[in-house]
Amino acid sequence: MGKGIFTSGTWEEKSDEISFADFKFSVTHHYLVQDSTDKEGKDEVLEDVIPQSMQDLLCMNNDFPPRAHCLVRWYGLREFVVIAPAANHDAVLSESKCNLLLSSVSIALGNTGCQVPLFVQIHHKWRRMYVGECQGHGVRTDFEMVHLRKVPNQYTHLSGLLDIFKSKIGCPLTPLPPVSIAIRFTYVLQDWQQYFWPQQPPDIDALVGGEVGGLEFGKLPFGACEDPISELHLATTWPHLTEGIIVDNDVYSDLDPIQAPHWSVRVRKAENPQCLLGDFVTEFFKICRRKESTDEILGRSTFEEEGREIADITHALSKLTEPAPVPIHKLSVSNMVHSAKKKIRKHRGVEESPLNNDVLNTILLFLFPDAASEKPLDGSSSTDNNNPVSESEGYNLYNQFKSAPSDSLTYKLALCLCMINFYHGGLKGVAHLWQEFVLEMRFRWENNFLIPGLASGPPDLRCCLLHQKLQMLNCCIERKKARDEGRKTNTSDMYPGDAGRAGDQLGPDNLKDMDKEKGEVGKSWDSWSDSEEEFFECLSDTEELKGNGQESSKKGGPKEMTSLKPEGRLYQHGKLTLLHNGEPLYIPVTQEPAPMTEDLLEEQSEVLAKLGTSAEGAHLRARMQSACLLSDMESFKAANPGCFLEDFVRWYSPRDYIEEEVIDEKGNMVLKGELSARMKIPSNMWVEAWETAKPIPARRQRRLFDDTREAEKVLHYLAVQKPADLARHLLPCVIHAAVLKVKEEENLENISSVKKIIKQIITHSSKVLHFPNPEDKKLEEIIHQITNVEAIIARARSLKAKFGTEKCEQEEEKEDLERFVSCLLEQPEVLVVGAGRGHAGRIIHKLFVNAHRLTESSDEAAAMAPPEEELKRMGSPEERRQNSVSDFPPPAGRELILRTTVPRPAPYSRALPQRMYSVLTKEDFRLAGAFSSDTSFF
Repeated sequence: MGKGIFTSGTWEEKSDEISFADFKFSVTHHYLVQDSTDKEGKDEVLEDVIPQSMQDLLCMNNDFPPRAHCLVRWYGLREFVVIAPAANHDAVLSESKCNLLLSSVSIALGNTGCQVPLFVQIHHKWRRMYVGECQGHGVRTDFEMVHLRKVPNQYTHLSGLLDIFKSKIGCPLTPLPPVSIAIRFTYVLQDWQQYFWPQQPPDIDALVGGEVGGLEFGKLPFGACEDPISELHLATTWPHLTEGIIVDNDVYSDLDPIQAPHWSVRVRKAENPQCLLGDFVTEFFKICRRKESTDEILGRSTFEEEGREIADITHALSKLTEPAPVPIHKLSVSNMVHSAKKKIRKHRGVEESPLNNDVLNTILLFLFPDAASEKPLDGSSSTDNNNPVSESEGYNLYNQFKSAPSDSLTYKLALCLCMINFYHGGLKGVAHLWQEFVLEMRFRWENNFLIPGLASGPPDLRCCLLHQKLQMLNCCIERKKARDEGRKTNTSDMYPGDAGRAGDQLGPDNLKDMDKEKGEVGKSWDSWSDSEEEFFECLSDTEELKGNGQESSKKGGPKEMTSLKPEGRLYQHGKLTLLHNGEPLYIPVTQEPAPMTEDLLEEQSEVLAKLGTSAEGAHLRARMQSACLLSDMESFKAANPGCFLEDFVRWYSPRDYIEEEVIDEKGNMVLKGELSARMKIPSNMWVEAWETAKPIPARRQRRLFDDTREAEKVLHYLAVQKPADLARHLLPCVIHAAVLKVKEEENLENISSVKKIIKQIITHSSKVLHFPNPEDKKLEEIIHQITNVEAIIARARSLKAKFGTEKCEQEEEKEDLERFVSCLLEQPEVLVVGAGRGHAGRIIHKLFVNAHRLTESSDEAAAMAPPEEELKRMGSPEERRQNSVSDFPPPAGRELILRTTVPRPAPYSRALPQRMYSVLTKEDFRLAGAFSSDTSFF
């Protein structure tokens, strides 16, 4: 059998239940999956060949497997069946029942010719006591066991165990064939005192230059607070010894661990070590389950004195929109809120405030860096370039996680709330910061200051809803700002600068849709300067036409229309001219379509779906969807007096205007154009809209996007968010940040298994976070996976510190040690190359020497002496050999396997394999014997 196959191979098991005298047993077949080549010879069982399991008793390739069923370790079997009581609390305790079972097993084996060993579990389950039997042609092996709490003195060493083994075999031959011996001593190192765990928990009270809790805002903590490696187990093995070569009795032993030919090491990991990043994310996740609103957490008394008017924000809004003799700015919502803010401060008192001012100001400066300068930045996005991950593919994780870009305000806010929840006032601190954040948003809306850290343009539907809402607010601020600036300058319809700029950007033949994509947000609004009112109502038909000095029919023929004064022109469209009067065609200043967040889109699609399929419903749906089209038609008519629908279609949707070359009466080739088939359908939506559209420039149209109303909706949405809602919104950002942090830390360590796990976490998170309300259980799984990775990285760092991989001067030794450390993390047991004389072996020896010196407190001088000098002081190798046993503590476990082949029960019987395994630990002594005998004549 191949070396190490018990560990590297695949074990399988099949179970079933049987009843025997009204007692339920479970029968389990354990087997190592074999290659097909091994199985071919098994089909024909030769008469004189002993069963496979008997041959395995002598195989030395798989002694002491690191991970295996106890019977595999004790007897070296590759296939066996176990019969055990089905219920956990049941046990076969009486000897007579045990004998009855064994005799039944023996008969069953004899009747079926089965050569697989069969075991019966007796006594309580925790004792792991088994008796069993294996039968072949004329041979039988009995598996017996002894389990004691207290070890008889004469069995603590090799010579005593050899006596038991020989007496048990009772071999009639003299002299006895030699016994082959395999020995393993396991030493446990628990004392790491000389290596303090390098990870210190952050200092919570420190607040220096943007650092809170020893951490900068926006940076996540990482690592384990306690040593994630609790013990190191060194197994020293002598795999092939023969009786008589070695002495090991109660007086003297040749078994010196330093001289052992094989060393292997395993580490015991601390169970669930406290990991900072894991705790950070878990604590934040706990907020999702809280039910309280912000008011309940911070106390409702904040608004009481102001009376009901301010408590009800909707009342404040109606006050704003009512005509009032008072100047409007005095009634603004922000003034009300700011006075409420003063009341909050007055009520709460500085010492009661969940966040102290230093912490709060530091956070607000971190979130809004533009607040530090005199004048807020004009740029709509303020990006930090100190994020190393942003260039890599990790930056785009927000698409997959539906979070927010890692340099955005939403992402930073998530990290700040996370930190406050952990270090500064928990849930109350979160509620307090959120309240301040909402007030800041309102202040920015009132004062036309753009919100930093958000990409410009309409809400990005790939991000979380909260991020979309903040982008929406920014759109509102941008529109309001442009309008207010336009009002101040009070210029005519078109800015020459804008026209030039737009002309550079757009080719003459570009589609109208492309104009929109280019993000001409400001231009179409800059010229809204005529009216001082907040809302732009369109004028009635008669006023509109009187204003233009024109009374005409609804359709307005080209002659009448041409006398209208053109308004709201952006720039001339290349070479296109109007079909009927040959005037150049002008592209109008148009309104931008209203930006929308995903919840508004959903609402709109629900409304449209509810209209049903009736003719009336379809008509209404078309009217709702064509608001933008109508606005563009009105702007086009105003900019191009005397135009027709064909002119509009040529600019707005060129594919719907079909031109073909025809020969006219004079025989010349001319271009003749007409509308496409879909435009000619009777009562077409475009035709209807064109007939109802009046020549009104964009600045006098009713706004498609009412920024005041939309901003107030967003601000109200933010104000009513409970901390739990907030945590749900921001959890994808926190998970995103945690994954980036884990990736960054893994890059320093380069552990291949961790790379795989991180990929799995990303795939898993992408699936879970894309749904609107992910299940808590799935979110917990993701957080648990992240904590696991953090623990693995912490273990790697702990081992590197203990084995001093950084201190290695020789490159080759350093590589060997790093390979050794990474194997320790990933394999159950790692062979030490060169045993006690290899580089890793010397370090392990030194660890044990140091630990041993520290425990010998009586010998203070020895404890003071550095281990290197200590080794020099010991003198010659021979003297050192005498002392080296004392470098190690007594072995925590002694395992011995004794094997031989002898004829039993008579001198003329077949020579068959005999084996005895012994394990001795502090509180446990076990002998497991497999004794074979020839049954041909007995």
